[in-house]
Amino acid sequence: MQVALFITCLMDQFRTSAAEATVEVLERCGCDVVFDPRQTCCGQPAFNAGQHDAAIPVCRSAIRILDEQLQDGCEAIVVPSGSCAAMFRHAIGLLDGADAEAASRVAKASYELSAFLVNRLDRIDVDAGWTGRVAWHDACHGLRELGIASEPRRLLQAVRGLELVESATCDRCCGFGGTFSVNLPGISVGMADDKIDELESLGIDAVVSGDTSCLMQLEGRLAARGSTVRGVHLAEILASRDHASGSES
Repeated sequence: MQVALFITCLMDQFRTSAAEATVEVLERCGCDVVFDPRQTCCGQPAFNAGQHDAAIPVCRSAIRILDEQLQDGCEAIVVPSGSCAAMFRHAIGLLDGADAEAASRVAKASYELSAFLVNRLDRIDVDAGWTGRVAWHDACHGLRELGIASEPRRLLQAVRGLELVESATCDRCCGFGGTFSVNLPGISVGMADDKIDELESLGIDAVVSGDTSCLMQLEGRLAARGSTVRGVHLAEILASRDHASGSES
């Protein structure tokens, strides 16, 4: 299957290892991955801030590029981020005319990474190995807008050597929220620390998420607190082959 890969802004700038891991996992599962270097941002930062006039041209550009890839033969669009995948649904109402029609096609073809592997490819075991004890963090957009909950857990449970521990605060917001963390830093930090207090009590090696933004928020606070717990993107775990928790993916 030929798939178009949409790499998020934050992953492109701050976590290229997860982008490379995404490609590795998809190719391991038999996909022909196509990436268009013209892509930039999905427009979500401005959209979430209520700046729709600023979001529209950015979103329109992303939609047109992805729709071109669908017309050129890509059967699906894979996004290693629930928040960006959710934004493509919002694009239908944000754009008009032919762009709204393109947005509808893009939204229908778009999958967050774990949802694509489990629901589209019917793959649970991707031949991954990662030795360590981890907790999953449900990113808000993935859980609440896309309904993704069981898919990443099933993938993690199939990883050799990995022990998945369920956190009581797994579905609680990390406090990032894009501009929320900038406008209300005190509340943002408090929300992250509430989660981290519980995560550290579990004796885990890492907290895993499908969104780079959540990992940036949690890793920043973990580092500030001198914690030994680290953040790992789901793709980095799935791309690994028998790595210990202290090793790079």
